[in-house]
Amino acid sequence: MPQQPKTPDEPAPEPLRFYGTTWVDHSGGYALRRVGLGLGAVLAAAAGAFVLRFAYQGVVVADIGSWASVLLVVAFAVCSAMAFARTLTSYGRRPDEREASAESSMRSIRIIGFIGVLLAYALRTCVEAPRERLHRAEYEEALARHARQRQSRTGNPAARKKKRKR
Repeated sequence: MPQQPKTPDEPAPEPLRFYGTTWVDHSGGYALRRVGLGLGAVLAAAAGAFVLRFAYQGVVVADIGSWASVLLVVAFAVCSAMAFARTLTSYGRRPDEREASAESSMRSIRIIGFIGVLLAYALRTCVEAPRERLHRAEYEEALARHARQRQSRTGNPAARKKKRKR
C-alpha cells in the first residue's frame, strides 16, 4: 500500500524498486522482501560464478595458453571488485552531472563484474533497502521544508503588525 501524503500539497515519498514506498514505515512485508531479495542476489551471484567457471573451462580446453586463462581470471576479478565498490558507494549518494557521465562509462565494467554488483546488493540489503538512507534523508528534508513553508503562511496576513523602519 503506497504511503499517502496527509495533505494534497505535502511531498510524497519516492518509491524504491521492489519496495515501493514501504521503506517509509517498514510495512507491507518490507522485512520479508529484504531477506528474499538479499538471498536472491546471493543465489544469482553463485549461479553467475558457476557460469563463469564454464567460460574459464572453455578457455582452458581451447588451449590458447596459460596467459589467456590468467588474464581472464584477473579481468573478472578486477571488474567484480570495481563494480562492488562503485555499486556499494552509489547507494549512499545521488550522482551529480559529471559523475553520471562517469557512471555510464562504467556500465561495461559493471556488466563484466556482475558478481560484484550482486554481492553489493546482497550486502546492502542486510542493513537496509538499497538507497533507503538517501531517500529517507531527502524525504525528511522535504517534509521539514514543507512544514516550514506551511508555518510561515499560517494566520491572516492583514492582521500582522507592520514593522516600523528606523
